[in-house]
Amino acid sequence: MAMEFMDKISRFIPAIKPPSKPLSLREKIYWTGAILAVYFVLYNVNAYGVSNTTSTSTLQLVSIIFAAKIGSIITVGIGPIVLASILLQFISGSGLFKIDMENPAEKARYQAFQKLLSIVIALVESFAYAISGFVPVISTAFIGIVVLQLAIGAIAIIFLDEMMSKYGVTSGINMFIASGVSYAIIAGTIEILLPEAGAVLSAGGAAAISNMVLVFAPLFFSILIFAVSIYAYETKVELPLSFEQLRGVGGRLPIPFLYVSVLPVILASALELSLTVWFRFIANVTGTFANLAKFIAYYQPVGTASGGTTLQLTGGITYLISPTFPLPYAAPLGIGGYGPYIQYLLTSTSSLFLPWGGVMLIPEWVHAIVYVVVLIILCIIFGKFWVEMSGQGAKNIAEQLGSMGWQIPGFRRDPRIVESLLNKYIPTVTVLGSIFVGLLAALATLTGAVGTGMGILLTVGIIYMLYQQLEQERLYDTYPILNKIAK
Repeated sequence: MAMEFMDKISRFIPAIKPPSKPLSLREKIYWTGAILAVYFVLYNVNAYGVSNTTSTSTLQLVSIIFAAKIGSIITVGIGPIVLASILLQFISGSGLFKIDMENPAEKARYQAFQKLLSIVIALVESFAYAISGFVPVISTAFIGIVVLQLAIGAIAIIFLDEMMSKYGVTSGINMFIASGVSYAIIAGTIEILLPEAGAVLSAGGAAAISNMVLVFAPLFFSILIFAVSIYAYETKVELPLSFEQLRGVGGRLPIPFLYVSVLPVILASALELSLTVWFRFIANVTGTFANLAKFIAYYQPVGTASGGTTLQLTGGITYLISPTFPLPYAAPLGIGGYGPYIQYLLTSTSSLFLPWGGVMLIPEWVHAIVYVVVLIILCIIFGKFWVEMSGQGAKNIAEQLGSMGWQIPGFRRDPRIVESLLNKYIPTVTVLGSIFVGLLAALATLTGAVGTGMGILLTVGIIYMLYQQLEQERLYDTYPILNKIAK
């Protein structure tokens, strides 16, 4: 089934006009700065009719993964764009739509359909956020105006992302996530760590130095995750290449350890966090399905900064597979340091309501293990899926090399032989890289790293890709002839 039906619909979907001529690197940097300025203005504009929210681990992760700020007009963030991309990948993977991304017409239809789907999801999620209580609305009289503000903010992000992809140095999703995480790290250091450090220094005593080390442990974990992530991005396997038509001309095909970058952990985390948001609708289910609803996701009311209450996920299957911890256990500093935090994990329990009745108490350390294992499994699934869907599989790479005249020395120029050789590396590094990013993100999140492990991983990956892209752009500016060759 093709997507010709989008030809008529796409005419009614607003679009950002691409530049009339290729932009220089300096012009792209100017545009990037201007778009980020607009993004941060939206980031700091609170939605009218929304009360102050209590910071929880779920809200922090939602804000980072979706490049959002809960309670602002961009509360929904890039969630609709990510979810639309996931849905379209599944739809195209199932064969429902046949999409040839090499065909400009089909690619345009695909992008128009993705934008339309993103806008629809933005409207639905804006309504869901307000109705479910995920965003605490002052009263029911304000629900309509809150939904309208969140929808406008979400749609604005969709078009800012499109503008960034056409005028900026990278995609809007990447820049919004990196900017949000950088802001969170700076704000977290200033607002949380420095006051704690001041209290320790004021108290003095023989244990002042050791206490100071513990206070800055979250910042230390952040730096450690940055270092490990950078090392992982630099790790690669390189296969020698030779050009068939020119003897002596060769190169290397790099197969990075993080072959699919941090995309698996983005998709896996977005799925987990989306479940915690969507299942809020079943929080107040009563009657026959009450136990089943609590088995899936058990919510309890918690106080907000404004004196009201909001629902907090505290049990159920969804709780076990998420990094959510009830207040004040969202981070080690929240309960006085790593000692009480570890004690909480070892001694506390959460409730798992069985569908047929009864309650099973699950230790929090089991919750932590289940979260890590499920995240890793989801990362592997999404990693393998993305390689095939994005044309990065061994077969596609072998065909691309063959079409460009490259071959691997010592082997015949046969795509099947090259494919069999690549199959020894690509599937393995895909799985290992997916396991690595999942494990690193989970452990960093559980240790309370400033900016969260997920945010740090995403930021390092984005900055690394941006660096490579800037190097390429600079090369094209220096040698304009390469633009023609690339096309």
